[in-house]
Amino acid sequence: MLPPQDGFLFLDREQFHESFAGELPADRAAFLADAQVPWAVEALAGVVGEPAWRVRPTWYLVATDDRMIPPPAPRAMAERAGATVVEVPGSHAIYESQPGLVAGLVKQAAAAL
Repeated sequence: MLPPQDGFLFLDREQFHESFAGELPADRAAFLADAQVPWAVEALAGVVGEPAWRVRPTWYLVATDDRMIPPPAPRAMAERAGATVVEVPGSHAIYESQPGLVAGLVKQAAAAL
């Protein structure tokens, strides 16, 4: 993560592949690095009223090779939410590297409701 610029955060392009999208081909990771949309530092202080996971069934996909959010953190969040957890090898960009798996989990969750 680069230092904030004008209140927004970016991932370092030079470290993007290794840190965010490790299992993607280098050219795809470079494209994603160039296409990234900054997010506001203010988002880190956001407040949620009533979290949906308290009243609705929840699913969580843990990418075990994630270097952006170490896997113990999402595991703890999923446990707190009482989520159904699926763990797979992959980076933070699991939605890009394994879209069928991600879509399958979404379908599984939808079918369970």
